[in-house]
Amino acid sequence: MRIHFIAIGGVIMHSLAIELKKQGHHISGSDDNIYDPSRKRLLEYGLLPEETGWFPDKIHSEIDLVLLGMHAKKNNPELNKAQKIQLPILSFPEFISNYHKYKKRIVIAGSHGKTTITSMILHVLSDNNIEVDYLLGASNQSFKNLVSLKKNNILLVEGDEYFSSYIDKRPKFMHYKPDILVVSGVSWDHINVFPTLESYETAFKNIIRQVVDNCGKIFYCGDDNFLSNYLTRSEKHIPYFLPNYKINNHQCCLIQNNQIIKLHVFGKHNLYNINAALGVCLELGLSCDQFYNSISKYRAAYKRLSLIKKGESSSIYFDFAHSPSKVLATINAVKELYPERYLISCFELYTFSSLNKEFIPQYENAFKKSNEVWIYVDLNSNKLQNNLSASLIRNSINHSLVYIIERPLDLKKKLEKIDLENLNLLIMSSGNISGIDLLELFKT
Repeated sequence: MRIHFIAIGGVIMHSLAIELKKQGHHISGSDDNIYDPSRKRLLEYGLLPEETGWFPDKIHSEIDLVLLGMHAKKNNPELNKAQKIQLPILSFPEFISNYHKYKKRIVIAGSHGKTTITSMILHVLSDNNIEVDYLLGASNQSFKNLVSLKKNNILLVEGDEYFSSYIDKRPKFMHYKPDILVVSGVSWDHINVFPTLESYETAFKNIIRQVVDNCGKIFYCGDDNFLSNYLTRSEKHIPYFLPNYKINNHQCCLIQNNQIIKLHVFGKHNLYNINAALGVCLELGLSCDQFYNSISKYRAAYKRLSLIKKGESSSIYFDFAHSPSKVLATINAVKELYPERYLISCFELYTFSSLNKEFIPQYENAFKKSNEVWIYVDLNSNKLQNNLSASLIRNSINHSLVYIIERPLDLKKKLEKIDLENLNLLIMSSGNISGIDLLELFKT
């Protein structure tokens, strides 16, 4: 097939383009901006567009299918041309769903932990020589390409609740029709798509009903208020909870049948994620021993509580956290691992929700276990919304020591001056912190 990607530089879109080229399809694509690592990987496979921008001449009748990424807006000239000449147009979740109509489908959903749970399951299955097709939200050491579409009988998908494309406002996960669904928790996010908590919860009610109607199985966090109230425990609706664990010399360990299982990840949120992965792996026929042996070797996915630098009495971490529930879980994880150290939490307001004055109060209690809070807002961001002032941000956060930083140079200087003595620094963002290279900054 000749397949054209509109917005080929996206995290999933570029991975899907590479995978389809490997399978022999003729791939072309466009985007107005392409950043690393997508840029490097597209170049490696000969798929990097010669120029950035949108070019209607790339759309013609010999194309069999157009795949539309979320980054492309309704007035995109390539999209308009494809609609005019009536080419088939699909979002990537529609394509994935059609591609895997007759496979057993496992979908990992929820406001947090999707990437981690999916990568944990993939790691355990791979470690036990079980191959599945998959769609993953972020790379880790074992799975560099985020999409694998082969002839396996099982499809494992990270299912996002965000809309599919600008011409398809359905949540991505509604396309996948899961036989097995995991829901890690439901905490309001994406205010631009779900303006109220009720509308956000409705999206999850819809995917749950879809699984119930198909007589599928649901694993859900039993300690989540929404899920525990909405779902009734049954043979098909199985809650999971926090496993027994302890912190031993700054390392998180599971306690299973009086055995100590040392882990490379930490934090209660990751322990919940492990039990979610356990349920799926047991459902696929693995034993508990196989699972725990494999999970002890699991390392975090890219940008998920990644250790940037470690000293004798200090650690610097980076995490993808951007929503209130993720920020809270990440801060609590670092503080639990090192309760005696002073903790500075540096958080970039980057997403549409976090830059919205109506949503900012959702972060009120997220920073309680930090000793010091830095909130970074890039004044040059094109996402910055009106009436979001430093005083509003400061007053919305329940903490006595909050610093608002509004310029990249000011943040860089503040980071450079940190005295790394009995101190942990946790940097959180779903963006790139205005291009500040943390590895370079802290390399000495």
